[in-house]
Amino acid sequence: MEIRSSLAKLFVGMSTFAITCFCSATLQAQTINLSYNGAPDAEKNAVHLFASNLKAIVEQQSGGEMKIQLYPNSMLGEEQERMEQVINTPSLNIASFAGVSPLMPEIFVSASPFMLQSFEQARQFFDQGKYWENIQHTFNQKTSSHILAVVEEGGFLAFTNNVREIRKPDDFKGLKFRAMDQSQVALYEAFGASGTPIPWTEVYMALRTGVADGQMNPPAYIIMGSLNEVQKYMTLANIQYSDQFLIGNGKLMKSLSETDKKLLLDAIKEANDMNREAVQAQVQSRVDYLEKNGMQVYSPTQDELDAFYAIAQPSFIAWLEKKGINQKWIDLANSDLENL
Repeated sequence: MEIRSSLAKLFVGMSTFAITCFCSATLQAQTINLSYNGAPDAEKNAVHLFASNLKAIVEQQSGGEMKIQLYPNSMLGEEQERMEQVINTPSLNIASFAGVSPLMPEIFVSASPFMLQSFEQARQFFDQGKYWENIQHTFNQKTSSHILAVVEEGGFLAFTNNVREIRKPDDFKGLKFRAMDQSQVALYEAFGASGTPIPWTEVYMALRTGVADGQMNPPAYIIMGSLNEVQKYMTLANIQYSDQFLIGNGKLMKSLSETDKKLLLDAIKEANDMNREAVQAQVQSRVDYLEKNGMQVYSPTQDELDAFYAIAQPSFIAWLEKKGINQKWIDLANSDLENL
């Protein structure tokens, strides 16, 4: 009986120890919320492709001890609401210019029209440039949060509208355009059109009802938003590099062990590399898809692009100055473009 009693006590002790270890391991698992806009469709939404790859890599590399919970489609709010959340709570958020610029207006310098001419140049600009290094540092000083990655969302921006084909700046006159932010409003006004900021979730209906005649996005976003159903003309002006920004809360990053922090940062780089390859590979097929599904696609000549540039570049620089952007940021960006 004593042996049985001892064995029973041993079994209970071992069970208690196993339960304690299991609970401890469960408690150690960390779930990080990641919010962003656009549908949870990896084929159509490059931001979701990045987010889902990041989730898979982190969870696989951590053996499930670190999890990423995805919140697509602006489920946690529009741009500025999500930025407030990521600044104040331990989480991640993929933000557009509309989310980041109220906190860091100097970021608009990187959206200067025709400044970035190719994928390779754009990636070098953000990966190696002093301008972007200073943006990241200053953003952290202002907010205690971090810009962890520049996420490609579909290539370079094209103009679309439902009134007429745009081949030259004069073709903009009298048209109403949806703008992502105030920098796009300034650009449209320089061409003689008007611009109104409209959240991405409302763009389709705004175009359908005539609140706006046109908009500016890469082909991937035009497909994702089914904008080809309400837009007839597309001009491949490649006016801006299309990107968003992965923001990490400062307290979240500080709370991670050095091992977990390295794991997360390595996973971000790997997911971003995968995203870049996928985005670049699909640009032409997406243009072809839009053309086959009813859009009239126009590729401007070099002379026509030069005409856009001659108006857009100086007017945008003047707008930056009006916004109070210090000349040093423009000089830093220009120096990077010359030296990279």
